[in-house]
Amino acid sequence: MIFSNMVLIPKCKSRVILFLWLLGIIALLNGSAVEARIRRYKWEVKYEYKSPDCLKKLVITINGRTPGPTITAQQNDTIIVELTNSLLTENVAIHWHGIRQIGTPWFDGTEGVTQCPILPGTTFKYQFVVDRAGTYLYHAHYGMQREAGLYGSIIVGLPDGKSEPFTYDYDRNIILNDWYHKSTYEQAAGLSAIPFQWVGEPESLLIHGRGKFNCSTLITPSLDAGICNATNPDCEPFRLIAVPGKTYRLRISSLTALSALSFQIEGHNMTVVEADGHYVEPFVVQNLFLYSGETYSVLVKADQDPTRNYWITSNIVGRSAPKTPPGLGVFVYYPNHPRRSPPTTPPPPPLWNNTDPRLAQSHAIKARQGYIHTPPSRSDRVIVFLNTQNTINGNVRWSVNNVSFALPHTPYLIALKENLTHVFDQNPPPDGYDFQNYDIRIVQENKNATSSNGVYRLNFNSTVDIILQNANSMILNTSETHPWHLHGHDFWVLGYGEGKFDMFNDPMKYNLVNPIMKNTVPVHPYGWTALRFRADNPGAWAFHCHIESHFYMGMGVVFAEGIDKVGKLPSSIMGCGETQGLYRP
Repeated sequence: MIFSNMVLIPKCKSRVILFLWLLGIIALLNGSAVEARIRRYKWEVKYEYKSPDCLKKLVITINGRTPGPTITAQQNDTIIVELTNSLLTENVAIHWHGIRQIGTPWFDGTEGVTQCPILPGTTFKYQFVVDRAGTYLYHAHYGMQREAGLYGSIIVGLPDGKSEPFTYDYDRNIILNDWYHKSTYEQAAGLSAIPFQWVGEPESLLIHGRGKFNCSTLITPSLDAGICNATNPDCEPFRLIAVPGKTYRLRISSLTALSALSFQIEGHNMTVVEADGHYVEPFVVQNLFLYSGETYSVLVKADQDPTRNYWITSNIVGRSAPKTPPGLGVFVYYPNHPRRSPPTTPPPPPLWNNTDPRLAQSHAIKARQGYIHTPPSRSDRVIVFLNTQNTINGNVRWSVNNVSFALPHTPYLIALKENLTHVFDQNPPPDGYDFQNYDIRIVQENKNATSSNGVYRLNFNSTVDIILQNANSMILNTSETHPWHLHGHDFWVLGYGEGKFDMFNDPMKYNLVNPIMKNTVPVHPYGWTALRFRADNPGAWAFHCHIESHFYMGMGVVFAEGIDKVGKLPSSIMGCGETQGLYRP
């Protein structure tokens, strides 16, 4: 076709014009190749013995690694992951956290919501487009497997020729985690038991998959050498090499199973510039607070004394008297030896029970000027979610408006698309609670709590407000921080407040000028958080607390929207529950 067009060029045209025309064709073809780039990955998921905090245990790895391989792409690239489940006795599913799955809701990777699980010995292909630059995550979304080591990062860059509103010399990625020595099976069994057995506090904190457990505290010293080895290279501290005078973009994410964290680099300020894939009006912190499922980018300049190294620390906040030791890494100034320890003790953490700086950070996160997505001025529907702890038939559960969530055997997306109305409760869950009479600061009896797998059906393209209301748990004077994550969407964070949400006065304080958009947000103790989003992505989407044990115990809901606009479902997502008859390999 190109050559046939070439002969149509009049002979009177100069050779220069012909040359420029050919360059244009080549540029066009190159541009098309960039836009259509496909990133292919082949992953094997299996159990292996690892010692991320010096204690050997079975962890779930991807191609032998935990954290798993980082997916690196550019905006609008297509990601294809062929995942082989070699766990032998366990199903698996992978959620692409922060990727909206526009047009591919069946690849969201949420077992029971968007797909059947991937059976042992089988291979499943995920294929989706990363439509926005930013820092994202992937992790297991089957049972509580995420905390067994099945997680990693997704880094999406801008298209060629576009630049970000800040500059830096180097780009680095850090995932923060907490780490348990008990298996997820043991934890799940305890959470489901009567009497209830809480998972307890984590033994260690990991900085990008590395921590340090004190082996001398083990009860069986004769086994120490085999089980816990402080010299194991797997638990060497995380080290970040910094060139003096250079600026580093640190993409810091949290995938903790339970803990809220603070993160700091001794002696260095951090400028927050991105949150969950959206640019932030820059502000400076010394402690960055992170909640499970959140991602941030901070800029750090290596501008301190270059003759020494500095501590990197993570600490638990928000849980009473943390017994878990801090996570420790080293910020190494080149050319100092990477193994040289800082000459100081690690900096003290912020007070675990001081919520003021955590609230201040939440309030400080605004959309960057020039990158503001203005929210709709009003909503079509308001849903208030009261987070409570309940006892249902002797089991301790978490609930939303006194309804504890339970996944059905047939995934919602398939049931809704195929009109299988008998596989889940068709009664809609409540949009609110008894605002007037409920006291959020006392331990409630909650005798009327129930369990349900009903869904919230949202009108397509409608604007929905969600008010997350925190309350007292079943323990006196205890209200926990809950990070809530929405699949398939970003939402505007309209505001935070202390105490009980006032339906009449608090909406007048909403930030409609420059609210940040996020996919994960905390609701602070005895407080509320207000969100707004457009129900404009056809599919069935989970919205849940990102604490593993809390979601396992029922703190979550599902939204359904635009199901008639969902395309033909791939047969690969079927095979469980009532979908067995629909499965055609």
